[in-house]
Amino acid sequence: MAMVFTKAVYAQGEADNSSKMISEFIQPPYLKAGDTVAIIAPSGILKNREREVEQAIDLLKSWGLHSVVGAHVFSKANHFAGTDDERCEDLQKAMDDPKISAIWCARGGYGTVRLLDKLDYSKFKEHPKWLIGYSDITALHNQLHNQGIQSLHALMCVSLTKDLTEVQSSIDTFKAALFGKPKDYTLESSSYNRVGEAKGELVGGNLTMLHTMLGSNESIDTSGKILFIEEIGEYKYHIDRMLQSMKRAGYFDNLKGLIVGDMSKLRKNTTLWGTSVEQLILDALSAYDFPIAFNMPAGHEKDNRAMVLGKTIELKVTKVESHISFN
Repeated sequence: MAMVFTKAVYAQGEADNSSKMISEFIQPPYLKAGDTVAIIAPSGILKNREREVEQAIDLLKSWGLHSVVGAHVFSKANHFAGTDDERCEDLQKAMDDPKISAIWCARGGYGTVRLLDKLDYSKFKEHPKWLIGYSDITALHNQLHNQGIQSLHALMCVSLTKDLTEVQSSIDTFKAALFGKPKDYTLESSSYNRVGEAKGELVGGNLTMLHTMLGSNESIDTSGKILFIEEIGEYKYHIDRMLQSMKRAGYFDNLKGLIVGDMSKLRKNTTLWGTSVEQLILDALSAYDFPIAFNMPAGHEKDNRAMVLGKTIELKVTKVESHISFN
């Protein structure tokens, strides 16, 4: 299996959690017919979600792929899909197995952060593979990025609906990215767009998780990179508070560009914020001049387009439309 190496990044050491230099950035081998995908659940409980996991298995089979399901995917430990040790065991086994080519997270929710300090990447680095998911899985994306390994922000098993045509764009872009043909995107116009062009490695994911990682080994260095954010179920003032905290931590100081995905199911506070969430983001980041593109269909909606995190992309933002190129 061929691996693609790009420019250097910093990463935490496996043994002592110290920062060290990784000489090359690793792109796991893209999938081909006959490869095997492991389905695991590192976060929330999968209550009455057997149908979606079966759909995921059938979908992979239709692409010529095999699948294995973690032993504890349907385990129950209060909020979680099994105890921390059980969830970690499934994930670590998939990471270590050289016959596994990708790890597909069944769902997010909450719980991945409880596994981060338990994971050992030594065997994973010998046989790197794609880690797939979004939302709470951002914690793993961050850790993988700091280990110098690309990963895939894309739909999870529970994203599959009974009528798959409802999520066809999500499925199509997921398959394309998994098999080595990541799609370029043209985003709908937004009067809030901050025009400009940028080139850099794509990083990011769920805003709450990125904020949660601040001050830890899993916080990412965004210098010279393009950041993607999405969110669900938050008050606008919570979003502002997170952005202000990240700003004070220097998160945006040397950022090349920002891509804003879905801001879904925002809550209404008794004291209204007074502006759109788009204007909130522009106001919070008014001290910077990097381009900002809104309307990326990625996040907690049915249209959740796949993106390769850690891959160098080109971003071109105008008021009329925005272009994101992965090639």
